[in-house]
Amino acid sequence: MKKDTRIIGLTGTNGAGKGEVAAWFKNRGYTYFSLSDLIREELQKKGRDITRNNLIKKGNELREKFGPDILAKRVMKKLKNRAVIDSIRNPSEVKYLRKQKDFILLSVDAPVELRHERVKKRGRKESASTLEEFINKEKEEMKEYEKGQQLLNCMKMADHTLINDGSLEDLYKKLEELL
Repeated sequence: MKKDTRIIGLTGTNGAGKGEVAAWFKNRGYTYFSLSDLIREELQKKGRDITRNNLIKKGNELREKFGPDILAKRVMKKLKNRAVIDSIRNPSEVKYLRKQKDFILLSVDAPVELRHERVKKRGRKESASTLEEFINKEKEEMKEYEKGQQLLNCMKMADHTLINDGSLEDLYKKLEELL
């Protein structure tokens, strides 16, 4: 990856460590944006709870109404300089961002049991308390509905994949090696 990369996109499974990767880039001068934050703003406007199910449903509604790349288009209007963009979940978002100068897509993954444990520690309304529910919710995100989430397809489109199955120090070392 080039040191002057302007836009780092992040995709990957729930609890894999995308937030930690984003924080690492923020500490190096990148502005942080999350496509999920755009959806959270929409939910707050409507007075709806910010749950995983509501985020998925509202994101799919926005893609249905405005096109599958709407979240990427909205975030690009906010971008002024180097940025890390988290929560990329639709191939149309990737395709739109690839049209921007110096875009690199990173996929972050980890073993499912480890990710489930991490997610439980977050304390958010995740709608998946057991490992089985967590796996089933993830399968829902992997579906191939054009205007919905297609996480697996986004991960396949990544320029680089990071397997985050160790400590934070291990993750940071992998990021340093990537740069």
